[in-house]
Amino acid sequence: MKNRELADIFTEMASFESLEESENARFKTRAYQKVAGILDSLQEDIAEIYKKGGVKALMEIPGIGKAIAEKIEEYLTTGKIAKYEEYKAKYPIDFKELTKIEGIGTKTALSLYKELGIKNIADLKDAISRGEISKLPGFGEKSEELLDKGIKQLESSKGRLLLSEALPVAEFIVERLRKSGLAEKVEIAGSTRRMRDTIGDIDILAIGTSSSEIMDLFTGLEDVERTVVKGPSKTTVYLKIGTTCDLRVIEPGSFGAAMQYFTGSKDHNIQVRKVAINKGYKLNEYGLYDRAGNMVSGVGEQELYNKLGMDWIPPEMRENRGEIELAMKHKLPNLIQYSSLKGDFHTHTKDTDGSNTLEEMVEYARKYGLEYIATTNHTKSLKVARGMDEARFSEYFSKVDRLNEELGKDFHILKGAEVDILKDGSLDLDNKTLGDMECVVASVHSNFNMAKDEMTKRVTTALESGYVNILGHPTGRLINERPPFQIDLEKVAESAESNNVVLEINAFPTRLDLKDTDIMLTSKFRVNYAIDSDAHNISHYSVLKYGIGTARRGWLEPGRVVNTFHLDKALRMLKK
Repeated sequence: MKNRELADIFTEMASFESLEESENARFKTRAYQKVAGILDSLQEDIAEIYKKGGVKALMEIPGIGKAIAEKIEEYLTTGKIAKYEEYKAKYPIDFKELTKIEGIGTKTALSLYKELGIKNIADLKDAISRGEISKLPGFGEKSEELLDKGIKQLESSKGRLLLSEALPVAEFIVERLRKSGLAEKVEIAGSTRRMRDTIGDIDILAIGTSSSEIMDLFTGLEDVERTVVKGPSKTTVYLKIGTTCDLRVIEPGSFGAAMQYFTGSKDHNIQVRKVAINKGYKLNEYGLYDRAGNMVSGVGEQELYNKLGMDWIPPEMRENRGEIELAMKHKLPNLIQYSSLKGDFHTHTKDTDGSNTLEEMVEYARKYGLEYIATTNHTKSLKVARGMDEARFSEYFSKVDRLNEELGKDFHILKGAEVDILKDGSLDLDNKTLGDMECVVASVHSNFNMAKDEMTKRVTTALESGYVNILGHPTGRLINERPPFQIDLEKVAESAESNNVVLEINAFPTRLDLKDTDIMLTSKFRVNYAIDSDAHNISHYSVLKYGIGTARRGWLEPGRVVNTFHLDKALRMLKK
């Protein structure tokens, strides 16, 4: 798929354009950011869309105009975008990598280039080792230390892709293999199937009579950069997204055993094998065998688990956290399903830092199958997101009222905001404005380096205000970019329980916050959760599946997820 390549290019073009001084630079920056978000979440291959209908078909994608469509066409037909090449010559800076480091935005990266000639992370590391950053105006020793810490954080995550980067490509490969008619069955395995937040590699299993033809098709796919090793039963390729993908062609009688084995996790499989041994069996990737060496199970996963006295265990739970014991007692939780959500409590519009109007956000929420959304634009302290003050919210909510009247009973927009939790724990709007809202999502967006007890106090103070419905992205992490801030989640959950505050599972792929282990930790308290998209674009509703996958990894049942309910019950559960 070309979607990821083009999304990365337009993200960089937005960075370049933000440095320009032309009259429409701001407009172009937002246009490039917008199309990057659209392409990142687009489920269909952009190249296929173009192949079917050219520029006209591209322009039918919401949010893509003629100028952008022509640039996409240029890339698909020539492999380059002239404007992008022009930018790169003017600004020879690796914005993509440098801006992943906490504390470096586009303008900071340009400043470092102008002052010290820093083009990439290697240059930045050299400058830090020589103590040059601390001598620059506006920096200092503390800034240098934070940049060094940010580099170490980034480097520690190298080699692992976001789930949202790996899963669409894995699904695309599976689709191509299925449509070819060469494979009778094709499935994703590994950590991708388990919906881990980051992926080390991709595993795909297939059944087919002509393995050589399947492997030829696989190695020739456009997502493949090079073939690492090719064989009749296993082939490994290196994908353009930056990871390897293994394809194994499995004998039909062993497919279930192979799916169980190659799905993992390693710790889960070790424990399952121990159960097999204790029952007098031998379990491997080929099947389950009795003492005489006869295969007793292998075709299907469910049969295999059942033969061992267990219920089938959902892949997201297979981490050896007690799921095997529950499966043997037939007490596995009834996990939330991927089709369970009826609403989304965290969305943004172009009135602050979103890409689309409220009307467009509503239209696409309905297409996604939702019954309601909360519109939760940023508040005044978050100036980088053009946050709204009390007067702007009042004016905006008049628009919400008018739109709700037009929608009638078919759909409902909740009036809300993503309110900044300030350093002292106070909220970024006055109490009257907050009291008039139906859905206040309170989030930390600044001062991430506070001590654990200070941050915990800051957040619990906000929850105790009586005005918060949902605690947004509770640990502030950005996967592969910024670690979670220091906070005592058990104290936060205790406060949330006392004050009837819902904890968010932010589904945005770079966040997935709360993460699975945090959900398991906090779910010991009588708290509910909301799986929200944090959508800044109409295409972002599609990320809700990543939040649901995370909730399943945290063993959540639908009864504890507020937005699995119809509006009336959801509002009762949100009541302040």
